[in-house]
Amino acid sequence: MNFIEATKNGFSNYATWKGRSSRSEYWFFNLSYVIAFVIAAVLDNLLGTDFSISDPYMGEVSAGYGILAVIVMLGFLLPCLSVFVRRLHDTNRSGWWYWLSLVPLVGAIVLLVFLCTKGTDGPNNFGEDPLSNLNETFS
Repeated sequence: MNFIEATKNGFSNYATWKGRSSRSEYWFFNLSYVIAFVIAAVLDNLLGTDFSISDPYMGEVSAGYGILAVIVMLGFLLPCLSVFVRRLHDTNRSGWWYWLSLVPLVGAIVLLVFLCTKGTDGPNNFGEDPLSNLNETFS
């Protein structure tokens, strides 16, 4: 799956908690989020709509993002969670593993390993292999 397809698929299934997402879909979708956030943060700084923090020692300090970046974050919230859960499904794990992220450091490391792990070949408890058409093409 390429970058454009992953972004379209992420938004078209923005609240679909069933099914599976391949590694490429997950990582490309998150890349599109990062790119959109950076562009919004730069625009916030250029337009002067960034949030500033008052520091008694340094005066007014920019937070680095503003209103546009917050809109991007809110727009990507459900799609990012959805593609995350479907990525866990691809490794034959329940979406409830998401809560492991609340465990400091160890939870993030374990989830990163899960997200980088190859999905199960063929169907699993959560649906068909998202790469099944691709696998048949190269067989």
